[in-house]
Amino acid sequence: MEAAGYYQQFERNLEIILSGLEAGLDVRTTALNTSLPLEVYVLSEVLNQGGGQFRLTTDAPLERLREFYGQFRQNQVGTESLLQRILDDKKAMMRTPEGRVLTKEMLIRRLEYFNEAARQVNVMRNQQALGSPPQSRSGIGAELQKG
Repeated sequence: MEAAGYYQQFERNLEIILSGLEAGLDVRTTALNTSLPLEVYVLSEVLNQGGGQFRLTTDAPLERLREFYGQFRQNQVGTESLLQRILDDKKAMMRTPEGRVLTKEMLIRRLEYFNEAARQVNVMRNQQALGSPPQSRSGIGAELQKG
């Protein structure tokens, strides 16, 4: 999927992730527990570079996503035009700890992340609905050791 597709699905992806977390999906043993708060933070920084006003004060995945989503919805039209403006700008750069990168590329990577995270949350919800045991970071080796 190209950037335009990720952009069009962005709000839907946020809603999928948020609803999964609010429904009680346990992400503590998945990469989402660490990556979700970081990606929300980076996305906020990218948007702030473009003129956004996102301020995050929480660290837990659900609370940080809720906080971001609330701010996104509060100024949805402005944020959507900001997203579009960043995607259209082929020259804007931003500083990161690793150096300078294209702001557009940073945004595209975040949009890709939220697309993949939404897909993962959907898979987890389907597994939960089917009664599958929760997935863990340690994988099959830990299950074999328990038995």
